[in-house]
Amino acid sequence: MAEIIIVDNEAEAGKLYADCVADLIRTKPDAVLGLATGSSPLAAYKALAAKVEAEGIDVSHVRGFALDEYLGLPLEHPESYHSTIHRTVVEPLGLNPELVHVPGDVLDGAPIEDGDKVAHAGEAYDAAIEAAGGIDVQILGIGADGHIGFNEPGSSLASGTRVKTLVQQTRVDNARFFDDDIDQVPTHCITQGVGTILKARHLVLLAFGENKAEAIAQTVEGGISAFCPASALQLHPHATIIVDEAAASQLRHKDYYRYAFAHKPAWQGI
Repeated sequence: MAEIIIVDNEAEAGKLYADCVADLIRTKPDAVLGLATGSSPLAAYKALAAKVEAEGIDVSHVRGFALDEYLGLPLEHPESYHSTIHRTVVEPLGLNPELVHVPGDVLDGAPIEDGDKVAHAGEAYDAAIEAAGGIDVQILGIGADGHIGFNEPGSSLASGTRVKTLVQQTRVDNARFFDDDIDQVPTHCITQGVGTILKARHLVLLAFGENKAEAIAQTVEGGISAFCPASALQLHPHATIIVDEAAASQLRHKDYYRYAFAHKPAWQGI
């Protein structure tokens, strides 16, 4: 079972993540971080950047692999995940950009029709993660429908990194990043699969707000199903789910989760 931590706000969640990753980097200077875009991880990245600066933590050898990327966007496009990861993680933390990878880097904006580049990109990305020794800590957000990465409901729980067609609702939701013009939103993406995500040694999922409550309840207390891809975290030996009160509002066993965390030895961390 995943560890469920209920916090008051995003800043408190960010501190838990920052403490965890900082401890990792001190013991493993070339740690491999799994990186996600979206709003949920931003407080975690901000807290980690502040801790790195305040404590003088050397991150020059830290490596990173992003969860996903749009297909068909040039790397320099402001809404590509290559650009987003560099803007929200690499620059604030002071990471070496040459050590941070995004699934679309090898594609450089290649369209879905370019089979020579696209067809084997997923396998190549999984091989690169494996060659780096695997991901130590993977941060995750969750969609209101239970998706992680771009693994929409119905995705195989054993899937590797691969090309996916974005569902229309995801394109509608993301149009706000493209001048509210859905025609600018790509129709395809390349994403780490659920199976790839589960290979990380530690998963940290963050969720905030009432609109995530049903997905969190299904993830934590529902059955394991491809129709809630995040429910696969129940199979992981070290998964931590950090939620605020609103996102935790539909959980049946909140009192137990609070009790367990309150009595956890401090040396265990998260």
